[in-house]
Amino acid sequence: MTAARPFATAGAVALHGETAGEGPPIVLCHGLTATRHSVVHGSRRLERGGHTTIAYDARGHGESDPAPADQGYGYPQLIEDLEAVIEDQVGEGPVVLGGHSMGAHTAIGFSLRFPERVAGLVAIGPTYEGASGPDSLRYWDGLAEALERDGIDGFVAYIDAAQEAASPWRDSVRRFTRERMERHRDLGAIARALREVPRSSPFGELAELESLPVPTLVVASNDAADPGHPFAVAREYAERIPAARLISEAEGQSPLAWQGGRLSREIEAFYRELQ
Repeated sequence: MTAARPFATAGAVALHGETAGEGPPIVLCHGLTATRHSVVHGSRRLERGGHTTIAYDARGHGESDPAPADQGYGYPQLIEDLEAVIEDQVGEGPVVLGGHSMGAHTAIGFSLRFPERVAGLVAIGPTYEGASGPDSLRYWDGLAEALERDGIDGFVAYIDAAQEAASPWRDSVRRFTRERMERHRDLGAIARALREVPRSSPFGELAELESLPVPTLVVASNDAADPGHPFAVAREYAERIPAARLISEAEGQSPLAWQGGRLSREIEAFYRELQ
């Protein structure tokens, strides 16, 4: 992919992103504290397979503008940002959406509002189960405080201590956590997003998923490597969404969500199923 450019504006926020390839569009939405690089991890398989990939940095992330003081980082704003990207970069016609974690919730929220505009949905590592409980909010607030107090070093150390990934994966988690944080131009915006996104809802109860008419591929990770994206939550999404199926890596393998080439291959196969 080429360097990011401002290609969509949502209110006063300029969203930076990039497109690559030619063919049916796939819009990629990343997770909280990640960037556009973190959905298929630099893989070019989708564009080489005849797709246009559209990846953008969420507000306050990467190279995109932070939210103005009178706005915020809640899911209503994130869904409106996705709508602006689709309108600016796709226009008419249904689109395939792929998102990880926060990006999965954003894509699902958009799909529930505008199902006629979505041909297919790839939900990678969903975590939303309804309103966040006090323990979850303490985690996110603590992460924001660590970032504000000690910068990227504090952020990485907090995740390392709190998530307790199994030892074969801990070095990888530390490395890609640091790499993704170094891509942000405004760490203050990230700290604000860490407090606001978990206090927001992309939709209401999980029962709403049962009315989602969009064909969906749910990508789960085994908990040993990625406890922050519980396998059980992804499985429940797949069980509730009528036209959904669940995939994951084999036990002991690196999470499928971390394998850009293999994940892209699964997205490509899912797209063929839609035809």
